[in-house]
Amino acid sequence: MFITLEGPEGSGKTSHIPYLVEYLREKGHIVFPTREPGGTSIGEQIREVIHDLKNVEMHPRTETLLYQAARAQIVEQVIKPRLATGEIVISDRYADSTIAYQGYGHQQDLEQVRALVKYATGGLVPDLTVLLDLDVEVGLARKRKDNEWNRLDAYTVEFHKRVRAGYLEMVKQEPKRWVMVDAERKWDEVQEELRKVVEGRL
Repeated sequence: MFITLEGPEGSGKTSHIPYLVEYLREKGHIVFPTREPGGTSIGEQIREVIHDLKNVEMHPRTETLLYQAARAQIVEQVIKPRLATGEIVISDRYADSTIAYQGYGHQQDLEQVRALVKYATGGLVPDLTVLLDLDVEVGLARKRKDNEWNRLDAYTVEFHKRVRAGYLEMVKQEPKRWVMVDAERKWDEVQEELRKVVEGRL
């Protein structure tokens, strides 16, 4: 099974995944966690370029294509081979991030962006996508505290609001694949719900 966690900045995806993975492993599942952009040597190098605060001149199309390059690599090198052996793969972000950020956030043509995503993924769609949803300004405040500020975090609040609206629209469009979890609650409550959601699907 291929499971992805999505959400606006500061929604807690990165902090929740290790505990979710550990819980599932204790239940006897073979689970492999990964992240986007990154998860491969090539992907991590691309991540540095995309996230570097110095790269203020980066055009939205450049940003979009760099994400697809990293994604194509991880799909072929990591995700597909592990799914083929029966493992559960859990990814911190995946293709829906591009639709939300580069599509809705940058207000680029959604059909063009979706076509690029389909090419990069070879058509691989997650079995389950969990949206950790929270107010944009709450999330950005959390992110500032974590000292993990990157080039995308520094976009305007209006940009991040468009991203969140994009996620909510995607949930409406594909209700069978998406499950929404309120990420503004206490960390333990969110983790508990995540476990229930994933176990319910397994």
